[in-house]
Parts: sequence; structure tokens; C-alpha cells
Amino acid sequence: MMVNPQWLTSFAMLAELGNFTRSAERLGLTQAAVSQHIRYLEQQFGTLFIRHHRHVELTPAGSALLDYQRELERAGRALDARLNAAEQDVGDIALVTPGSIGLALYPLLLDYQQAHPGLVVRHRFAPDVEVPEAVLSNRFEMGILTYKPDNDRLQAERFAEEPLELILPAAVPYAGFETLIELGFIDHPDGVGMATRLLSRRYPESPSIREIPVRGFSNQVGLILEPVARGLGFTVLPRFARQAFRQQEALQVVECGNPVVDTLWLIHRSEWPLSSRARRTVDALKIRLNASTGN
Repeated sequence: MMVNPQWLTSFAMLAELGNFTRSAERLGLTQAAVSQHIRYLEQQFGTLFIRHHRHVELTPAGSALLDYQRELERAGRALDARLNAAEQDVGDIALVTPGSIGLALYPLLLDYQQAHPGLVVRHRFAPDVEVPEAVLSNRFEMGILTYKPDNDRLQAERFAEEPLELILPAAVPYAGFETLIELGFIDHPDGVGMATRLLSRRYPESPSIREIPVRGFSNQVGLILEPVARGLGFTVLPRFARQAFRQQEALQVVECGNPVVDTLWLIHRSEWPLSSRARRTVDALKIRLNASTGN
């Protein structure tokens, strides 16, 4: 039985997202094209989806076709792994990560690509919540998360550890929690959560982070430390984000005793192993990352 691969791609995306409009946007197609692909498949296999007002759900025939599509994906990935075993330094390296670890890894990826010119590096910064979907939809072969996912379709392995840091302007003498109140907080999307975890351990008897005045906000991880370096406030960030900042001399890191350390997890689809080139790249990144952090 031969099935048009493009039809199956549209079908699998619709099964994943449950919505024609979102599926078309993700695939870079028109909604009419996706509808046409599904119509062709339903002419061959019968009704595949039950249409609701805002979403669709699979019929038993649709579930069977989705299983078939996944078997094809597994077979294709296994074939690719075998064919590329001798070409470990040729092809795509596709990685999606949160901001902090991405800041540390991207320069290392470029170093690795310079040493292996046959590789094509594709890296995307994305919040934690978007990383699993990017991997499950095959847009990226692998991703990194700050938590271990509870999903049977994802395989997770420990990649690195990253402590949170209390970061102040270098020119400000530190005299305890009062200094933080005087400076004020430079917030970011994960700022309150990170600061609460760290400061509640460092200052268990002091007010919460919500009692400290907010002096600024940025949602760009590479820019959060700019106001700190200028003396406008303090913040709490993962170590890799601080190490990537270009003006280290303008910052001071306050030791907080018992550290708050997050485990970073490398994820990929559980149906198949990482390609040989991806595995070699990951192993090289671990070595370089540990060397750069002194671990």
C-alpha cells in the first residue's frame, strides 16, 4: 500500500494539534491544502476524524492510520541511522532549548560546526513548555528541559546541572537582605519563581520576593543582566545565563550557602535513538560545557 507522504504529514499534524488552522500554519500550507490531503486519505481509508466546532478527534480508522504513520517514521529514522553511521559529521543538528542553557550551548555548537563543516546547526530558543512539542512534532531531533518530562513518547537523560545565582551590581557593597530591598528586583518571566526558591533558603526569616520593589523587567534572557550591570537592581538567574553575559566585571555573585541546583534533561523521541551525529555532538557538548564551568 502506497500513501502520499505529504498527505500523511498533514494527517499526523492534524492528529497532533486537533485543529485545521493551526496544522496548516505549522506546516506552512493553506488550510484548504490540508483539508484536501485529509479528503484524499478519507476516500481511501474511510472517515478518519470526527469534526467538532473547534477541534477534531480520531476515529478508530484514524487511530489505525496514525499507528501506520508512526511505524513509517520509526522505520525511516532507523534507516537514516544506519545509512549515516559512516557519516557522523554530515547532516542536521537540530536542538531546541530554554534561554539560559541555550546561551551557553550555542557558541559551543558553532565551535563544533567549525570543526565539522559538514554539519548544519539549527538551534532555537524556546520556553520549557514549547520544547516537548517541538521534539514530538519532529521539528527538532532533540531538546533540553529544566524538568524530566512525564511522557512515554519522550526519552530523557541527564545532561547537566545548573545552580541558581543571586546576582548584584559589582559596585554595590552587600550587607544582607536590606541591600536587596534597597536595590530592588530586576524581574523576568521566571524571576519570581527562581528568586523565591533561592531567597527562601538563604533568608528564611525575611519577607518574600513579592515584598521587594521591582525596578525593571525583561523577557530576553541575554538582556536581563544589563540593568544589574548598570546598578539598577539585582536578579536571580541560572548560572549559564550569568556566564554568557559579556560584562562579568560589572557583576557580583552572592554565595547562598546550600545551593539550589536544577537538573537539565536532554530529550528526544522515544521511538528511535538519537542519530549518530547527534549523539557525537551531545557527548562533545557535555565535555566542553563541563570544562567551561569547571565541573
